[in-house]
Amino acid sequence: MNIIWLLLEESWLNVAIAVITGLISGICNARLIVLTNVVISGDLGQNLVWNFAGLAVIALATGIVSQFLLIDLAQGAVFRLRLRLSQSILSAPLRQLETLGANRLLATLTEDVQAISNSVFVIPFICVDIAVIVGCLAYLSWLSGIVFLAVIVFMGLAIATVQVLISKIYKQLELAREEDDLLYKHFRSITDGIKELKLHSRRRQEFIDLELQVSAKKSRHFRSLAFKTVAIATSGGEVMFFILLAMLLFGLPRITSVSGTLLGAYILTLTYLIKPIQGILERLPNLFSASVAVKKVRTMGLELAKSAELNTKVTEPNFNWQYLKINQISHSYQNDQDSHFVLGTLDLTLKAGELVFIIGGNGSGKSTLAKIITGLYIPEKGNIELDGIAISDENREWYRQHFSAIFSDFYLFNRLLGVENREQEVQKYLRELQLDSKVQVQNRVLSTTSLSSGQRKRLALLTAYLEDRPIYLFDEWASDQDPTFREIFYKQLLPDLKLRGKTILVISHDDRYFQIADRVIKLEYGKIVSS
Repeated sequence: MNIIWLLLEESWLNVAIAVITGLISGICNARLIVLTNVVISGDLGQNLVWNFAGLAVIALATGIVSQFLLIDLAQGAVFRLRLRLSQSILSAPLRQLETLGANRLLATLTEDVQAISNSVFVIPFICVDIAVIVGCLAYLSWLSGIVFLAVIVFMGLAIATVQVLISKIYKQLELAREEDDLLYKHFRSITDGIKELKLHSRRRQEFIDLELQVSAKKSRHFRSLAFKTVAIATSGGEVMFFILLAMLLFGLPRITSVSGTLLGAYILTLTYLIKPIQGILERLPNLFSASVAVKKVRTMGLELAKSAELNTKVTEPNFNWQYLKINQISHSYQNDQDSHFVLGTLDLTLKAGELVFIIGGNGSGKSTLAKIITGLYIPEKGNIELDGIAISDENREWYRQHFSAIFSDFYLFNRLLGVENREQEVQKYLRELQLDSKVQVQNRVLSTTSLSSGQRKRLALLTAYLEDRPIYLFDEWASDQDPTFREIFYKQLLPDLKLRGKTILVISHDDRYFQIADRVIKLEYGKIVSS
């Protein structure tokens, strides 16, 4: 199973120790059954009590050690799996992440990792159960080879029957997991599209009936089938056990002579075996869910690793750069309407200290160009140069450190990450941004981010100020500001940044402020039509 390989990759030595201690625990449990049979047969030796107590203590101690080892091992594996997957996502190109979709990434980070985490608690118990079964079977073989052979043949047929059911369980859980990706997509539709759904009752009802309910029903159907199959396997196992007892009680004495003591020992031992066998069958769904999850996580990891960006050493940006040149850049992708959008071919030179407006209608390619300029998108053709240095995989991370950007779909962290704790400077910017009465910052933690869209953008601007990068990019930053602060942004904040030697790129529709720019670049259908 995938989950077992995950543990072996974490530490095969700890797995081996856990298995050995689990086997010792199982053997001690089996030995306790032997002593019980000895006492029932009438042998009341004076050392039996001490042997019984010693075996019970050893079984308890080794069982706990096995469980502790595997729990620590599995939790460590889950911890590192979370970090590796998160790092893989952060190392993947932005365009690939957008293609995969937030719902798939979120489902893998939450659903799959949680399924793996939940399964670790059953693995130690399964190991001990297996050890008990092995120990008891060894005892049965010592009692009578012929009877043991008959039991093994019967159990082999039972296991083969159960195996058919197990394969169906795994398949149903895989199908259920596929539906979970769609469910997460619908959940995001609820949170992201709540206003649109509230305003249109028919749209809301059709979304529930045709989207959410369909995926939820399929997930429920596949999981119900899986757990019902588990119930059949468990109940079938119990029935087969009683069939085996009937064979031993009624059939075996007619075939060969078997003493009552031997038969009693067999029946007692087999009765004791019911619990571990039943425990394994009941815990199989958790193991299968974890194996499906591990497969999903590894598939996602492989997809991300195919085009992962180089994790190069980041050095300080060049604050004294002179020009940024875009040479024959083009970029294309499919949008939501399956139409093919192409940006380029573009040639553009930006000079240090410029205030540049990038304008154009919706869908003209402004945001795509901004992502290419900042190094978030890797152009399909052409290249970018900074002071004659061509930007490639080896130095793209360094190049990105030149930019502070606030995109239209920005995310606001509740902590000022990646900047030094400069409380006096923070308070100064909060006053300038008219946020000092609403937000306090202590130890770089924002007291709140539950603000209006315009105020949240001002907090994002606070972070950009503290980053103090050479180039600033604002994507429709002023669109959510009130008229007064919009005037402040264009007439005070942007000129102040320019006076500090910053290069500023502004994506905007506010044509009344275009005159403050050094240059206005207009895009139409992915082409520069004027500059």
